[in-house]
Amino acid sequence: MGSLVVPSASVGEALRRLGGAQKSSKGAPLYSLYVNRPLGRVFAAVAFRLKMTPNQVTAVSAVCTGIGILLIALAPVTGWIGLPIMVALCLGYALDSADGQLARLRGGGSTTGEWLDHVIDSAKTSALHLAVLIAFFRHEHVSDWRLLVPIVFAVVAAVHFFGMILNEQLAKVKRLQAGLGSALPPRTSPRWMSVAKLPTDYGLLCFAFVVFGLPAVFQVIYALLALANLGYLLLILPKWYREMGGLDRLAPEGVNQ
Repeated sequence: MGSLVVPSASVGEALRRLGGAQKSSKGAPLYSLYVNRPLGRVFAAVAFRLKMTPNQVTAVSAVCTGIGILLIALAPVTGWIGLPIMVALCLGYALDSADGQLARLRGGGSTTGEWLDHVIDSAKTSALHLAVLIAFFRHEHVSDWRLLVPIVFAVVAAVHFFGMILNEQLAKVKRLQAGLGSALPPRTSPRWMSVAKLPTDYGLLCFAFVVFGLPAVFQVIYALLALANLGYLLLILPKWYREMGGLDRLAPEGVNQ
């Protein structure tokens, strides 16, 4: 598959081409839709101009996110510390969007790139909340039950992330077995789902760390986000289960139903 734009294309030309090569916006959380993807598009265009590969962008994203996580776990909790944490996490998230967009700009991604992206995402999904647990334990005089919040949040985030990836991969495999091709049907989530999913948006969580230096405020916001994510997971798991049941009813290719 050929590259969408020639290597000498300007950043503006790359941005224009990327504008027509975006993933479906159906059901995407508001922050991802209106902030992270557009910002990632700019980074992807700049990275293309610098002749970077998607894996290199993924690596830079991991470094930025890693810095943010280390600051959460190890830095002294002061009034200003939340700003660099938030910037590092949001930058890492935007670059995480940029690597996929850069791959599409270059004509398509690779299996190794997708693998690397998912491995790093899975690591940050749990590491972020474990860093919060360390911060609570080291720097804050909190009751034992509050230490459970980041533990629960880590489990919820891990199950949610793995469930999404597993659903997608199982659907592709089952469709191939049924002779329907690996392409998944277009998503049909209504626009209001973007609003409903906002509390579960990783970008919103990144922004919440701007008040990390105000422990009492951060703990309340973090607990509310944890509760919202737990509630969403409990609602979405039965839906995913029913979708897997629908895949079970797909007959393999050549088998009469």
